[in-house]
Amino acid sequence: MPTIPPMPPRRLLFLCVANSARSQMAEGLARLVLGDRAVVQSAGSRPTRVNPYAHEVMAELGVDLSTHHSKSVDDIAPESVDTVITLCAEEVCPVFLGRAERLHWPFPDPASDDPTLTREDLLARFRTARDAIRTRLAAYAAELG
Repeated sequence: MPTIPPMPPRRLLFLCVANSARSQMAEGLARLVLGDRAVVQSAGSRPTRVNPYAHEVMAELGVDLSTHHSKSVDDIAPESVDTVITLCAEEVCPVFLGRAERLHWPFPDPASDDPTLTREDLLARFRTARDAIRTRLAAYAAELG
């Protein structure tokens, strides 16, 4: 019986504004959940730095973001992307010019400048975002088969 060749990996781009929290966590989680079924990138419209809380809560799952850095969506080659997944909820998401499939998974930004939030409050917010993204990625992985 002939074997069916494996599907080529999906080329995913996760986008948010700062490329510091949601999209960075999604990039790391997608590598964990999708493995060799996807080539993963992340970027933002106003990149800053990877949020230390994102590093911390991802390390809890064994995902190391130490080699990650914030990147501009302008630096992503359109031909390197099959699917763009925007993660913005309350802010305006970046635009990606290219012929990629577009998905929108709105997640509230866990980062905050609110001085009343404690370290534990912020960690809880980041864990909530991380776990919601992981759940959505698991559903996406099931859709891919």
